[in-house]
Amino acid sequence: MTDEPRRVTRVAAYALCTEGASILLSRIAQGATAFSDGKWTLPGGGVEFGEDPRDAALRELHEATGLVGTIDSLADVDSWVAAFVDPRDGGATDFHAIRILYRVRVVGGTLRDEVGGSSDTCAWVRREVLDALPLVDLARTGARLLGLVG
Repeated sequence: MTDEPRRVTRVAAYALCTEGASILLSRIAQGATAFSDGKWTLPGGGVEFGEDPRDAALRELHEATGLVGTIDSLADVDSWVAAFVDPRDGGATDFHAIRILYRVRVVGGTLRDEVGGSSDTCAWVRREVLDALPLVDLARTGARLLGLVG
């Protein structure tokens, strides 16, 4: 008898925000995920049951950064699949992420770090700094959509 890996599908929504030549990013907190701790991503996260993805993107933006936004448009929808062993329990997992990216205009709030959540800091990151940061592929996708990286 073989142990089949867990199969997980996660739908998440993200805010793609700019300020001049800068993109808003948040850093994934230690222990928040099985494979991306300490890397930079777009503010966003899982869509809760029954939640509209647009509402999820704006909720996650506020939770991770303290900023309030309004959605301008849909930027992209992508999909990512990975197989990994979860270091938290040693279980094999096949993971499928469906990621919805919205162009979001910041209309209020004050930039601040999330406390006790899945991110530990956030920042407006200038184009020339992006290559020096450990980015998850989603952050690179967002920067590419904005023309900030090639």
